[in-house]
Amino acid sequence: MFSTITSGTLYGIRSCLIQVEVDVSQGLPCFQIVGLPGSEVREARERVKVALKNVGVNLPPVSINVNLSPADIPKSGTMFDLPVAVGIMTALSKIPPETVENTLLIGELGLSGELKPVKGVLPIVREAARRGIARCILPAENLWEGSLVESVESIGVSDMREAIETLTGVRQTAVCRSVEDNAEYGECGEHIRGTYNGSVHTGLMDGVSVNTEEKGKDAAHTASDRREDFADISGQDSLKRAAEVAAAGFHHLLIVGPPGAGKTMLACRIPTILPPLSAEESLEVSSIYSISGLLRSEAGLKKERPFLNPHHTITGQALVGGGRIPTPGIISLAHRGVLFLDELPEFKRETLDILRQPLEDRKVQIARTCGTYVYPADFMLVGAMNPCPCGYYPDMGRCRCTPSEVRRYLRRVSGPVLDRMDICVQAQPVEYRHIAEPAAGENSARIRARVMRARTIQTVRFQDTGLRFNSDMKAGDVERYCELGGKEQRFMEQMFTTMQLSARGYHKILKVARTIADLAGCERIGEEHLAEAVCYRQTEVLQ
Repeated sequence: MFSTITSGTLYGIRSCLIQVEVDVSQGLPCFQIVGLPGSEVREARERVKVALKNVGVNLPPVSINVNLSPADIPKSGTMFDLPVAVGIMTALSKIPPETVENTLLIGELGLSGELKPVKGVLPIVREAARRGIARCILPAENLWEGSLVESVESIGVSDMREAIETLTGVRQTAVCRSVEDNAEYGECGEHIRGTYNGSVHTGLMDGVSVNTEEKGKDAAHTASDRREDFADISGQDSLKRAAEVAAAGFHHLLIVGPPGAGKTMLACRIPTILPPLSAEESLEVSSIYSISGLLRSEAGLKKERPFLNPHHTITGQALVGGGRIPTPGIISLAHRGVLFLDELPEFKRETLDILRQPLEDRKVQIARTCGTYVYPADFMLVGAMNPCPCGYYPDMGRCRCTPSEVRRYLRRVSGPVLDRMDICVQAQPVEYRHIAEPAAGENSARIRARVMRARTIQTVRFQDTGLRFNSDMKAGDVERYCELGGKEQRFMEQMFTTMQLSARGYHKILKVARTIADLAGCERIGEEHLAEAVCYRQTEVLQ
């Protein structure tokens, strides 16, 4: 008596389909699970036995062997409870084998037979859809998550009895909403469907945008509805311009200035001017949050770019991810969004140095004895810092720090980390007239509209190249897309010598200049674009 059930597991960001092979035979009564199971998977034996007993299925005194194939992939979590239980019942001929064909099952069983929610449903169901699986049976609380994937019928069940009745056809599914009559179209127009407690649900990935001019206007309007807005910032025009350039090209930004100059205020408003997540990016970000157990049903797919602002006491493991079975860290949760590090020198130097490789590779690799786990980490780093311990250097009328204290303070951030910042701008003290007069600056909607136009230019330029933003360009891409005329080359030669630039610093100036030219609607990079980009290259002063 043998049966095979399709389930799934996670290996880093990658999801894999697992074949749960169950063999029931005469012999010494035992129940064992093999195939590189973790402790949570091995404990499924007791949960499954008691859950089946409490729903009226008594196991005979037989030998039960369960193999999770492929056996070289580590399995963790509690999502194998349901497929193991169904596999045993199929092997005992209590469920017809044909009813589990082309069906994926995941879920944790309680001792009463209740089906409990699990993490990582979205990426697993996405993988099932890619592999041609037609139906997924999930815990009822995870159903909304599985329903975000089209082309797969997702069925939610609340306990083991409902799962058995669904598979045997005793429990019929009824349509409660029709696509024609009740479907609501989100901005991307992509259908989703699923079954809620036996009822088929249809809908859309609501609010996920595509990069068209008309949709960009709607997205800009949505951003302006946020409570934070660039119109709240008085003065600091140079800071706002630097933030606009950083948002348009997804460049890393460092703001240096005295306390109360508006560094944090501006950084927290950067998400309001960033391009919206595309449908693909939304699913990518939502999958990371699903793996971390942070995707909430009331919010659905992640629609806004993430904004993470960790405290300076954060550990390196929490920043990049870790654990026996590594889980995503803060930099992966900030994928496709903003990671804001306020009071940058207050972070431990070794913690900041961990960012050096992810900033270049846009991913993080965590090695364990069971394998190497890779998580995406393509984020926009925004840092804010004071120029000295008291915060008022170089205003010698207010600064109380000695030169050695200033140097020691700035050295808390290593040179390689500073060298990876594309844009460095200084915040000036706020003048009284800017505080006394009502804020009259541009709002986030208008700035975002310009950012979206520059983003559209980049989309056309990088079509079919795998690049998304100007900041993604490598050295070879810079030579191709940032071609300079004779006058511009002479200017950069002078700047290279005067500023003692590294090769990375030189390429970053060209990438920022390319973004500035895109904002101006210019096809070629001009000397004025290079001059502005050079002004943003102030990290050498901090070193």
